[in-house]
Amino acid sequence: MSSLETWLSAHLTLWTLIGLFGQGLFMMRFLVQWIASERAKQSVMPEIFWYFSLGGGVIVLIYALHQQDPVFILGQGLGVLIYLRNIYFIIKRKQAA
Repeated sequence: MSSLETWLSAHLTLWTLIGLFGQGLFMMRFLVQWIASERAKQSVMPEIFWYFSLGGGVIVLIYALHQQDPVFILGQGLGVLIYLRNIYFIIKRKQAA
């Protein structure tokens, strides 16, 4: 078995895949924000940014809790609250319109 195969078999677990999936969702928020800003030729924060943030943040938080990593738990925990608050403002604005 090659060293890459040995490393993968030791590190590629279901929890690693969950963490990578959450990180992928989290990364998508930057991609959609960049595309929206390029199209508008100004800084734009599309609504989907907050949903990708929440999805990625929650999944990475679950991963951090499983790993018992206090740094990621604190960072993602606070982020999730901020994302929820921004989504609340979006919903509130839509209901008022």
